[in-house]
Amino acid sequence: MNEITAFNPTGAEVSTPETVPHSIEAEQQLLGALLTNNDVYDKIASIINPKHFYDPLHSRIFETAAARIAKNNLASPVTLKAFFEDDEGLKEAGGTGYLARLAGAAISAFAVRDYAQLIYDLAIRRDLIALGQEISSKAAKVDVSSEPREQIVEAEQQLYKLAEQGQTESGFQSFLKAVTDAVNVANAAYQRDGGLAGVSTGLSDMDNMLGGLHKSDLLILAGRPSMGKTSLATNIAFNVAKAYKRGKLADGAEGAVDGGVVGFFSLEMSAEQLAGRILAEASEISSHKIRQGDMDEVEFRRFVDAAKSLEACPLYIDDTAAIPIAQLAARARRLKRTHGLDVLIIDYLQLVRGTAENRVQEIGEISMGLKAIAKELQIPVIALSQLSRQVESREDKRPQLSDLRESGSIEQDADVVMFVYRGEYYKEREKPSDHELDKMAEWQDEMSRLHGKAEVIIGKQRHGPIGTVELSFEAQFTRFGNLAKAWQGGGEDF
Repeated sequence: MNEITAFNPTGAEVSTPETVPHSIEAEQQLLGALLTNNDVYDKIASIINPKHFYDPLHSRIFETAAARIAKNNLASPVTLKAFFEDDEGLKEAGGTGYLARLAGAAISAFAVRDYAQLIYDLAIRRDLIALGQEISSKAAKVDVSSEPREQIVEAEQQLYKLAEQGQTESGFQSFLKAVTDAVNVANAAYQRDGGLAGVSTGLSDMDNMLGGLHKSDLLILAGRPSMGKTSLATNIAFNVAKAYKRGKLADGAEGAVDGGVVGFFSLEMSAEQLAGRILAEASEISSHKIRQGDMDEVEFRRFVDAAKSLEACPLYIDDTAAIPIAQLAARARRLKRTHGLDVLIIDYLQLVRGTAENRVQEIGEISMGLKAIAKELQIPVIALSQLSRQVESREDKRPQLSDLRESGSIEQDADVVMFVYRGEYYKEREKPSDHELDKMAEWQDEMSRLHGKAEVIIGKQRHGPIGTVELSFEAQFTRFGNLAKAWQGGGEDF
């Protein structure tokens, strides 16, 4: 490596049994250009980083130069010399004179992006080869504890990470990088001038409390049967998909600038039933009427028009029953890779399968798996959850965190825990007998107050306040909406 050799763009070294794809010449030429003109760093910083270099010495030179440039200090053969006087790799290359030879054989600045892209592409090829060898090695080793199906899921996960980020694992990152990322997030929030940080649910009061649905968050939406968990999740899914607009994001990438692509795992209800609920909401025709076919011509035409308008909605439904958590993760990855994915909803958590024999451990494995999906795919994951029966034995039937089934793991892994509560449902079952006139009048007043209203109780929010959000609820359309306040006047805004 003592001599600087001219680089032939068409002559990058090809992988053989003895070597892997790399180009020492490309690395030398790029480093030379960087040491000659530090301004080229801005052109290549978004493409490569030190780990993409094949030669460890080149990686160290690039890392040191980048650190100096980031501090507005000069990175040249002279300034870097002090940092490499004891470097064994540089001694083997001919000592500190190697830095001067790099700069002396530098290419012109206009070609650096092409060299950077080549270095990056060759690094990805090396990662692919290493991953392929690892997959092959594991497959060849017949082990009772390593099922082929598990190996496929694991391989798919690693390939997904490589495709999305150009790396198979992230490992430790410096505090400087973490602080920089935090400042960028804060700056983005400041630029929004009070706008939502996450994806809007379409329910303004809920958005105000949550700040929207945030990337990497696991949100648990829990409630007793008939409270409307699935309805609320369906409404949110429909609102997000309906608002979807694609465009250029702040970082220059393409993606959802409003709304988003929604993946919905419906483990309890068929895809057709779920679509029926969404159509009932969109067409404002009772879901009972739709099921019975009891529609007049005007209603049916409205139903068909609603169906046509929803054809382009990016809402994808998977109604596989009792899906294992590993398979759920693999399908979510595949959906993001093929169609994009901005919000994932699971209805409901207790119907997902884990591998542990103990039920509490299995629920823990599932909740941890869902949080891992949220972090890996950088999306909000909403998981519905059942509540224990102890709610029914209390006088105040508003749910609380201790009512979560196997609450320890679910509560611990969740970033947000919300409960759906409809007082009207319970009050309806407390109807007094007809001859108790005083009680009947009191009951009717209470029913009138509670009619068409629901509460979403936020029992835990890792990065925000807890409290209660009041919503409207139309049972016939299974639709939640924004509740008009007395001071706002007018009707309800759905």
